[in-house]
Amino acid sequence: MIQDIQPRHLDNQYRPVPPDRDSWALYYEDHRVLVKKTPSGITFPKFGELERLNEEIYEDYIYLFSVDDERYYLVRDINREPLSDLTMENTEIFRAADPQYHAFAGITGYQLYNWYKNHKYCGRCGKMMVRDDKERMLRCDSCHNMEFPKICPAVIIGVTDGNRILMSKYAGRTYKKYALLAGFTEIGETVEETVAREVMEEVGLKVKNIRYYKSQPWAFSDTLLMGFYCDLDGSDEITLDREELSLAEWFEREEIPVEPSRDSLTNEMIIKFKLGEV
Repeated sequence: MIQDIQPRHLDNQYRPVPPDRDSWALYYEDHRVLVKKTPSGITFPKFGELERLNEEIYEDYIYLFSVDDERYYLVRDINREPLSDLTMENTEIFRAADPQYHAFAGITGYQLYNWYKNHKYCGRCGKMMVRDDKERMLRCDSCHNMEFPKICPAVIIGVTDGNRILMSKYAGRTYKKYALLAGFTEIGETVEETVAREVMEEVGLKVKNIRYYKSQPWAFSDTLLMGFYCDLDGSDEITLDREELSLAEWFEREEIPVEPSRDSLTNEMIIKFKLGEV
């Protein structure tokens, strides 16, 4: 999966140390990111490449994290015009870009970019928020409100019936490939209750024997995904929620039209079932 960058290691402890010329600069505009395409994949600009055009770059930055001994920073409002080898790309590039540790860093940085952008002002009194010096936190010096990054829990659900698994396609999205059922956990429910509720809401089926598989940070949607397999309980007749799904259908293991990819928990769970490992 996208976070599997071993033997490299993402260290997300907040250490607001100043960048140097070899530090990586991550720059985003909405759903786009500034990258340099190379024969081996993608890379990001370094502070040393940007300093000539951006005198204030060593003053206006936010420390994000490090991968091994390489530090990544969020930068804003940079001048990049003469740098012809840099291009703005959709963040979907991180699903398959190499090297994988750069892809994971890029999408994780995008999640933090969105958090900082969406919490510029205090949600309680409207005053400007201030970055804390010791931890990743924004505080309001007026009403003393504190904001920490929020992560949304969600489930990925492999509904199985003997040699069959239920797969679906989303309605109204650009992503058109087969997926498993999924949904966000609501306030006041366990993740196991989320599994049963989402299956009933999306396809009208009852399930039993709900069992946890593994989790994945999914920065594309600020989500912590938790994968579950469960067994069909009763009728297999599908009642489709057409606002959420364009289709849902049962597939025998041998007929699953999905090939392995490296990015998602959904793909890994489908392939595990396809190979008879579940």
